Amino acid sequence: MKSIWSIFKNYIIPIAVGLAIALLIKTYAFSLVKVDGSSMYPNLQNTERVSMIKFLEPKRDDVVVFKAYGVDPRAIDPKILYVKRVIGVPCDTVQYTKSGELLVNNKVVKQDFISKDAQKQGTLQPIKKEKTGFDLKSLSKGSEWNSGSVTTVPKGKYFVMGDNREVSNDSRYWGFVPKDKIQGVVKLLPWQNHHEEINR
Repeated sequence: MKSIWSIFKNYIIPIAVGLAIALLIKTYAFSLVKVDGSSMYPNLQNTERVSMIKFLEPKRDDVVVFKAYGVDPRAIDPKILYVKRVIGVPCDTVQYTKSGELLVNNKVVKQDFISKDAQKQGTLQPIKKEKTGFDLKSLSKGSEWNSGSVTTVPKGKYFVMGDNREVSNDSRYWGFVPKDKIQGVVKLLPWQNHHEEINR
């Protein structure tokens, strides 16, 4: 009959160590997130599960997961997560022309991850800016941003939009995402659909 120590050493300790490692990975390195809604369509689908890397620093064009509570005034559930694409990082200027061009720091940015229609009508019509385009200053006036008139992305914050611009509830409506709200960066495996559009 095996001794209690033998059982503890050969079974209990390895199981406990394995669980501890799994918990550390989930807490600090990696987890799976379910996409809720169509704001990232067609590159991410509703209910699709994606990998989120927690230790990566968000950069332009990255797709990020963040806690919406305290960012979007309509997000009343503290646990709700949004998945959006980073358009502007701290200290960037962001401008969108009426022809559908995105300029970051006065340089045109390719938006090859969405269609031309999404770049123009999909982005501008929902916020009634199809005749003028927008910049951060014009968006922040008379909106729910609660940050006054701004011209650049503030330090420690990000400007984000969904790829399905026509329906996406994003920074155009409620402003910037604080860095401490961001949970991680989405990465798709090479065999997953649209991995080139997501893994920038």
